Amino acid sequence: MSKVPFRLLALATAATAAAALAGCAPAAEKPSADDEALVIYNAQHEQLTEEWTKAFTEETGIEVSIRNGGDSELANQIVVEGEASPADVFLTENSPAMSLVEEAGLFAPVDEATLEAVPASFRPGSGDWVGIAARDTVLVYNPDLISEDELPASIMELQDPKWKGQWGGAPGGADFQAIVSAILEVEGEDAAEAWLEGMKENAKIYRNNIVTMKAVNAGEVPMGIIYHYYWYRDQADTGENTENTALHRFAPQDAGAFVSISGGGILASSTRAGEAQEFLAWLVGEQGQTILGEGYSYEYPVASGIPARDPLPALETLGAVEIDPSALNSPKVIELMTQAGLL
Repeated sequence: MSKVPFRLLALATAATAAAALAGCAPAAEKPSADDEALVIYNAQHEQLTEEWTKAFTEETGIEVSIRNGGDSELANQIVVEGEASPADVFLTENSPAMSLVEEAGLFAPVDEATLEAVPASFRPGSGDWVGIAARDTVLVYNPDLISEDELPASIMELQDPKWKGQWGGAPGGADFQAIVSAILEVEGEDAAEAWLEGMKENAKIYRNNIVTMKAVNAGEVPMGIIYHYYWYRDQADTGENTENTALHRFAPQDAGAFVSISGGGILASSTRAGEAQEFLAWLVGEQGQTILGEGYSYEYPVASGIPARDPLPALETLGAVEIDPSALNSPKVIELMTQAGLL
């Protein structure tokens, strides 16, 4: 399937998907300049964004209206709505959703001072959006089923037939699709296609990261690919879903040593651009990043020198592969995963 027809198909499908989102981010008429609230299309964790916006409003007096949904759902909705979107700000968990909106030309440039507050590795080279948080790819494993010295050093090894039935993942989720987008960018299309075919043969498929983690803990499968914070949250709570597990990280600079960037961007069509810029600057500033670093989410702060929550290893020690987040190609990933029979 060629790239252009697939992109057209993706957008056509998005129109149907957007219409089904009435419960989380319904289409609406363009708000007038005197509307009272800054409209945020939010694909970040709801609790975290509520903490952010409550503190932002208390500090600035700017009212905020949140419309929650998933990464790809809201990105596609914004593309379908185009210049008529009521959104002022778009927040995501993973950067491929940001790239989709960026490629459609719907973002306004982020203020230079806001960009400079975030290290270059945590924002796109374009400057059309900015990183607001990060999450680390890990392999959760059950030491009763597999020893640490037996674990793969590279994520690419998991396509080998020796790992058949030995690992799990959740290909239907935006989190896992972001990880595949890193494989595509680092290893190339042919290698990504082969890896996905190997996953189809070898992996047990689960609904999401939490179910994958629980399956490893219960001994259904020796190991699974997830993001780090699910494990740390459970450990900080009861530990009942992780008591039989440990974490393994792939080798430095491996495609599996992927740190996914959560993004924030301002819609070019926003009638509240000044307040939207103020909100993004606040998110990457000391107060916004402190709420992230000290809060329940266990995601990584990326700006203002705010450390990660204990006991997370420091972000700079993870050996993350270097990728411009705007290069991550969500439509091509969906195409390849569909061809592999994973979606």
